[in-house]
Formats: sequence, C-alpha cells, structure tokens
Amino acid sequence: MRIAVPRETAAGENRVAATPETVQKLVKSGNDVFVQSGAGDAAGHPDSQYTDAGAQIKADAVATIDGADAVVRVGKPTAEEVSALPEGSIFIGYLDPLTDETTAQALTARRVTAFAMESIPRITRAQSMDSLSSQATVSGYKAVLIAATESPKFLPMLTTAAGTVRPAKLFVIGAGVAGLQAVATARRLGAIVSGFDVRPAVKEQVESLGAKFVEIDLGTDDAETAGGYAKELTDEQKKLQTELMSKTVIESDIVITTAAVPGRKAPELIPVDVVDQMAPGSVIVDLAAETGGNCAVTQVGEIVVHNGVKVIGPANLPSSMPLHASQLYAKNVSNLLELMIGEGGAKNIDFSDEILDGACLTHDGKLKADAGGSFAPPAPAEPDTEKAGE
Repeated sequence: MRIAVPRETAAGENRVAATPETVQKLVKSGNDVFVQSGAGDAAGHPDSQYTDAGAQIKADAVATIDGADAVVRVGKPTAEEVSALPEGSIFIGYLDPLTDETTAQALTARRVTAFAMESIPRITRAQSMDSLSSQATVSGYKAVLIAATESPKFLPMLTTAAGTVRPAKLFVIGAGVAGLQAVATARRLGAIVSGFDVRPAVKEQVESLGAKFVEIDLGTDDAETAGGYAKELTDEQKKLQTELMSKTVIESDIVITTAAVPGRKAPELIPVDVVDQMAPGSVIVDLAAETGGNCAVTQVGEIVVHNGVKVIGPANLPSSMPLHASQLYAKNVSNLLELMIGEGGAKNIDFSDEILDGACLTHDGKLKADAGGSFAPPAPAEPDTEKAGE
C-alpha cells in the first residue's frame, strides 16, 4: 500500500499520525510511506528521522497524497482536503462521526473508505487501536499538572522548619481513562484524592490507586453502555447527582471534571451557586470544555476567575504533549492499518472483522447509516432443515 502522512492543518494541532517508529514498521511490511515535509516537526520528529525510517519526503500535501491508497491524519479534513483525496482511497483520523454529517457526506461523495478513530470498538482485541483511551491518558495527566501550577497550594504535605503544610484535597469527577490517570497522577504528587463516577463498578479501580471513592446512590445499577461508556442520566438523576456531589466539590481545593457522553453535550455537574461556595484560590479543570463543559462557568480555551475560583477549560490537551501523544496515537493508527494490509502490502479490507466494520464510517459511496449500521456482508442464510429433509 502507498500510505500518505500529510501535515496537520488545524490551528494548535501539534501531533502527527505516524512516527518514525511506526513508519519503519509499515515499510518493513512492504508498504511505501510518503510524509509531507515538516509533518512531524512539532512532535519532535524532523524529516531526517522519517527518511532514516524508510519514508519518502514530499514538499506539500498534494504531492504527499497523490496516488495514495491510505491517508492517515489526526484531525478531520476540510472540504478542500476531502476533494483532494484520491477516489476510493482509505482515510483514517478523528471524524466526529456522531455530530459532523457534512464531512461524512463529503467523504461518501468522494467514495473514500473512512475510518473514524472515535468509533474503534471497545473490545479486548481493539485495545491497541483505542486512541480515545491513549489520548485521554495524556489529558488526565496534564490536567493535574495544570491544576498544580494554577493552585496557590502545594499538593503534597510538607513538613518544614516553618511548620507543616497540609496536603491539597483533589476531587476527580468521572473515572474513565482520563479520570483514573488524573487520580493516579495526583496521588503521585501527594494530594488527598477522591473520585466519583456514575458507574459503581469503577469503585475498585479508584481505590486501587489510593483514592477514596465518593459513593452516591442515583437509584440505578445500569449506568454503563455496552461499549464501556457512561450512559446519559435522566434529569432527575442529574439533579440528585449535582446535589450530592456539591459538598465534596465545595470542600475541595482542586476539582477535575471528565464527564462526557459520546455525541451529546457534556452534563453540567457544577452549577454557578456551587462555584460561589468554593474557597477563593480553588481550581477547577474542566476536561469536558470542548463539548460544553461540566461546570457552568467554563469557557473553552479560557481561564475564568469567578468569585476567586479559577475555572480552566483546556482545549486539545493531548496536543500540548505532542511527542508522547503522537507516539501513542501513531501506534493506534499503525495497528489499525495492519488489519487492512494483506501479503506484500496489498490493500485488503475485510468487513467481517468487527473492528474494521465498527470503525468504518463511509465505504463505496455509502454512509454507515445507509448500510444498516454495518458494512459487513450479510451472514449466510440458515438452511431450512424442514425443506431440506423433504
């Protein structure tokens, strides 16, 4: 296969979809890899590293993707970039499949077979391709560092000649990958950490990291989807959750929120009146800022000081650690590509593979919705044993 790695064009995007390590692996598998000049610069990978790995460097995006069988990206393409994709090619990247119908329709019209990295099934065999988890790891880690920098308090307890400094109290809302990484990082830095999630099953995971699990009875034992995500709560459950969490939020020095429902606006968990009751100098880092925010005060990309409380709404945190974020994402992409590569590097997409079928958004001029939710061929009909025996 001829695999193209164009430079990212979205403002503030520093990651790259292939690293020299993954390029070398793809070349050894019999593929030709073309990288746009400068594509890896922001992630610490100059062109020379790619050529050493066996890639060819192209001057611009047009030359890079010309004749490509597969184009790998981090961000979704613009309308102009979609029109430049070779017809019938493969595209891999983030595509907002639940909310961006315009891009999906454009890819369909171009007859591109598009795979959305957000749609990788959450099954054991697909863990090495799960970029949502790999990038959430970066976000959860960085959120604690941001909070530690912005807080006027030390995180650990310190015993000094001038007296003892009490450790900071840090509360993490949402115990998915980002939340658990935030819990682990805050514990390593010495804070007193507590965590909450609507899924009672994660209590053991939170406690295994040395944190306290805040138990709130929402009257449901079914708060998790088949894919491992939190289900959206009813309005009554949301109200009860907010009321019961408020005491812990108010008593915390730092709150990190990570609650999100795929394809929906983030649930508001910290209303203005709760922020008003927090001590001046407290910090909230809202990792759901890009989908509306878990705090009513949050503004994406901004630090809002409300009644002495800093409310931080970071955007694209993985891009702020581009070297390791790219390393993880590129491995996710490379592992997904391996499922599409036959002997000698030939393109071979088998939609009977539940990972490829689950991640595919468009194929052969059709949207996933137009194909009944699957691109896999229909299962063979069961023989009619009665008639067969007649």
